[in-house]
Amino acid sequence: MSSSSSPSLQWLTLIATIWLQTFNGANTDFPVYSSELKELKRVSQVGINFLAFASDAGKLFGWVSGVAAIYLPLWLIVVVGAALGLVGYGLQFLFLEHPNFSYSHIFLLTALAGNGICWINTACYLICIRNFSSHSRIAVGLSTSYVGLSAKVYTVLASAVFNGKSRHTAKQYLLLNAVVPVLVAAVVAPFIRVVLSQNAIRSSLVFVVMFVITFTTGISAVVGSISSTSQGVLTREYALSLGVLLASPLVVPVTIKLREVMDEVWWNKKENRVHVLAGDDVEAGEGGREVVVEELQVVKEQMMEGGEEESEEVGGLLILRKVDFWLYFFSYLFSATLGLVFLNNLGQIAESRGLRPEETSTLVSLSSSFGFFGRLLPFLFDYYSSKRNCMISRPASMAALMAPMAAAFFMLVNPSRLCLYMSTAVIGAFTGAITSIAVSATTELFGTKHFSVNHNIVVTNIPAGSFVFGYLAAVLYQRGATGGSNSCRGTACYDTTFVLWGATCSVASILCTALYIRRRRFC
Repeated sequence: MSSSSSPSLQWLTLIATIWLQTFNGANTDFPVYSSELKELKRVSQVGINFLAFASDAGKLFGWVSGVAAIYLPLWLIVVVGAALGLVGYGLQFLFLEHPNFSYSHIFLLTALAGNGICWINTACYLICIRNFSSHSRIAVGLSTSYVGLSAKVYTVLASAVFNGKSRHTAKQYLLLNAVVPVLVAAVVAPFIRVVLSQNAIRSSLVFVVMFVITFTTGISAVVGSISSTSQGVLTREYALSLGVLLASPLVVPVTIKLREVMDEVWWNKKENRVHVLAGDDVEAGEGGREVVVEELQVVKEQMMEGGEEESEEVGGLLILRKVDFWLYFFSYLFSATLGLVFLNNLGQIAESRGLRPEETSTLVSLSSSFGFFGRLLPFLFDYYSSKRNCMISRPASMAALMAPMAAAFFMLVNPSRLCLYMSTAVIGAFTGAITSIAVSATTELFGTKHFSVNHNIVVTNIPAGSFVFGYLAAVLYQRGATGGSNSCRGTACYDTTFVLWGATCSVASILCTALYIRRRRFC
């Protein structure tokens, strides 16, 4: 059995994308050290929001990674992305306290690192779509769900590695952001390849095992976030247990490989017995053909189970002529992108509410943990509905998620900490869900042939929204600052912002409902 068609290698590529996605969200830990960065470089709130925008601005050139993926091997796409992050965050770590290291330097390097994230995302999406074509939605969902854990993982790493020994939180996170993705990319790059397996191993059972492992990891993350509220810091033992859970998906390809070896040994023994019998070579040949026919039938059944439909293939800038594209673009902009802006401002929101630095870290971890489940749950429904040959329409799913997200923004006006934690969990979960669903929504609306370019065009709404919504929030925040300070205290700092964001997210739900009506399909 050749390794190029080995199902164990096929599943190993999925695990490689899971690890890449887990550590690729280095920008998600920005809220943890943004307040320190503001004081260190004497930056206003508007300036801090522009730095959050800078990370998203890298997505304006994300289409470059999509074009590169057409001509370059995917492992090289991953290496380029990690290298861009190393330069972007590494130089900030080295020169952050240098007097000549200006705000503009930080902005450009942050944008460079943000573009590197696009390269790794592109490679991960394509691996999932190509290697699991009949279950691409589910594979993409499993992989991208781990992006929701990025902020959680980095806060755990910072607590475990530095253990509060340094007062420079910003430098700790910049060092981790630079080094960790490169190390992970170096480990998994050899497994980033297209593996088209036609082995008769059923994917359904394997996906169930993967879901169990993924849910266990998510529950551990949530429990750790809640317990850290009282403890203040996360222990190294917890970091080790989280590392074990992230490594546990390896059980799947290892088990499949053992089965392959056992099947090969059994088949060789059978062949030897057949050759001993006179005239049985022909029968063996017929048996071999039957096995091939059976395997092809299984592949056909899996494709039917996946429920994937052929979509209209629209490539590149041609999608800009489609009404569906603009409904999709603005509904994404007014919902998931808005949620990302909220998460980028979470550090400043927590500070304005009087939370201590360790409580801010906990809040960021909480949003990350619920974002993980938000990214995963839609694909559990996909798995369930695929068994009934009915895949729920992506626009319908997204429209249903946007309404409660709008309600969470309005609930933030309440000054209680309970409302802050609950709203953060809801916004984190639904932002993660919509962001993850959008990957397969792009293929549903515009086909798979030009996906690498199309989706990078779609996500240009993220830097656009980051700039507009972030700037608006910063201006309103700065108006509340007193005595020439760059800091605002009290719930009034963001009250108007939350009302505007809630209304905007409500519009998103209406736009996505219109997109669903145009598509005229629930299942």
